[in-house]
Amino acid sequence: MARYENTKQLRKNKKSYYATTIYNKVEENNSDMYFISQEGDRCDNLANRFYGDPTLWWFIAKVNNLTTNNISAGTSLRIPSSLEDAIGL
Repeated sequence: MARYENTKQLRKNKKSYYATTIYNKVEENNSDMYFISQEGDRCDNLANRFYGDPTLWWFIAKVNNLTTNNISAGTSLRIPSSLEDAIGL
């Protein structure tokens, strides 16, 4: 699943760029997993562990309001059980 798969691609002055991608709010689910990060944890490693795809790091970051791939030790994270909301509009 590509992050910008459903995002419009625009052209201006002979340059291509993506329009803003809008994602649905990811509601909490009883099957979501919760995780306390340890030293050295990163969103890409967690995405690989839980989803089998490190390129989904941005989904874990988005759900947890993180602005980087790096995570401070002791941070409580929610890992959604479903990737249904990882598809943008």
